[in-house]
Amino acid sequence: MNIMLFHSAYGPRPAVRAAADRLRAAGHEVWTPDLFDGATFETVEEGMAHQDAIGKDELLKRAVLAAAPYSERGLVYAGFSLGASIAQTLALGDERARGLLLLHGTSDLAPNVAVDGLPVQLHVAEPDPFETDDWLSAWYLQMGRAGADVEIYRYAGAGHLYTDPGLPDYDEEAAEATWRVALGFLGTL
Repeated sequence: MNIMLFHSAYGPRPAVRAAADRLRAAGHEVWTPDLFDGATFETVEEGMAHQDAIGKDELLKRAVLAAAPYSERGLVYAGFSLGASIAQTLALGDERARGLLLLHGTSDLAPNVAVDGLPVQLHVAEPDPFETDDWLSAWYLQMGRAGADVEIYRYAGAGHLYTDPGLPDYDEEAAEATWRVALGFLGTL
């Protein structure tokens, strides 16, 4: 599978490269675009301030330019938190998308989005301050109405970015469970 993997608001941290290596070891081709020009951050607040300074439209433009040379191959879009939000936007706009793997995040849906059975898998902490229960319920219904085939996996007690071993949110058990399920999902596409 060809996977476009987007980083979180923390930037292109070592955990992103480690995730890409894990996916490559499972036989996938993976690209990890750097939307922050190499900047990484120690706190989510610093990362979000940098994200806001760049602006949503510019981040999406950078993501589209990164994915465009490979989209004809039929990409699986994936991402961590902010990167998941970007991956979702791109996947729902790419008629060749093969799947969508969301780790720790989702995004609003544009009106009148329609996909034909796009396989979507979301992995998120429970509770998660950025992905509340009410929001996830509404998101799930909207994705279903758009035609996506959605699976949601919740990890009780894990922190928001629980797959990154370099952050305080890290939860090894939840991270390994996430990767087992995600690799199985990718294997079915």
